[in-house]
Amino acid sequence: MKNWKRMLLSLAISVGLLSSAVPAMAAPQQQPAVKVDNQVVQYSLGTPIIDKGTTLVPLRTTLQALDVKLKGTADDTIHVVVDGKTITLKGKLKQINGVTYAPIRVVGDAAGYKVSWDAKTRAVLLVSKETETAQAGGRGFMWEVESNGNTVYLVGSMHIADDSFYPLREEFEEAFAEADYLGVEIDISKAADEAQQKLILDLGSYQDGTTLKDHVSSETYTKLGDILKKNGLEPNALDAFKPWVAESTLASLKSATAGYEASAGVDLYFIQKAIESKIPVIELESYESQLGMFNDFSKELQEETLKATLDNFDVLDDSVNQMAEMWKTGSDEQLLELTNNFSDNEEYNKAMLIDRNIGMADKIDGYLKSDEKEEYFIVVGAAHYLGEHGIVKLLEDKGYTVERK
Repeated sequence: MKNWKRMLLSLAISVGLLSSAVPAMAAPQQQPAVKVDNQVVQYSLGTPIIDKGTTLVPLRTTLQALDVKLKGTADDTIHVVVDGKTITLKGKLKQINGVTYAPIRVVGDAAGYKVSWDAKTRAVLLVSKETETAQAGGRGFMWEVESNGNTVYLVGSMHIADDSFYPLREEFEEAFAEADYLGVEIDISKAADEAQQKLILDLGSYQDGTTLKDHVSSETYTKLGDILKKNGLEPNALDAFKPWVAESTLASLKSATAGYEASAGVDLYFIQKAIESKIPVIELESYESQLGMFNDFSKELQEETLKATLDNFDVLDDSVNQMAEMWKTGSDEQLLELTNNFSDNEEYNKAMLIDRNIGMADKIDGYLKSDEKEEYFIVVGAAHYLGEHGIVKLLEDKGYTVERK
């Protein structure tokens, strides 16, 4: 059965300048360090110096640390081999006590490293592309659509995440910085509002005097109680709530133990940035529509999903870890595979994806047809974008070109 993966998917992706002008030779305490992917380079011959605002480093040792082969030097020309290709660099070479020095930025840039200055630790930092990608939280999912002078960026969110997702790669931040509007499924920064809490209680709890025990099998109810007790809760803690609330509570509990929380989710991250930058936040859906969808699931589907969560409770955190890695690698193939897990239940697939995708695609279509010539940064669960009924396909069917970024 794929329905437990389907449930997890809906939870996880649905709910520096060199400032010193004093040569280090004149002031040994001012000598900078050089770090390659956070590892300090140890120099046996010579040490890095700052000469008229430029950091010079012993060439041969630095190239070895960067895994770059020195082919030769002549005057101000350096020949090196990077990834099997010979590259000629122009830099002001300097001989100090028989050691050849070269500007660190020239060498680092040529080797494909990001070069920066950390004033606090007085260190030149060289970061490889692989490390930069890992530090940036990963590739994630983003597409771009342009029409009529308007630009829409489509970002696939993980609604629950952890600190390892951040900082996001520059393309996300640059696109958001130009946005006139942030679009999200719902503005979850309002989740704690009294009105929203009342709505959850009104829809998610029984109003007729019955309890959860009256609506699920004895087997499901007993297993729920056992798991609640093992997690420090009373076995009847969720009696007042419907199966869809119980299932969501358990999944959130398990994902939190794995370190993933909504407070670190990609959509909330951008909502908070929009609030700080006073960028209008527009909702493609509403709390009423989302909660109503779950509440309208048939009794059979609600218990099926709850039971799947109970049966797989011990491995849910591993599965969330896998989906987090899928997001970081930005694999369209893995995302599509996960999205297709919705299709094993027609009722669930229609409600969670098909109907909602149509509604969101229609709103995005409206943004693209606007005469305002503005930029929209749209962040919704990544599961909504790919597949036969995904937003990308729906927009392409409307005649738009959607480009993966």
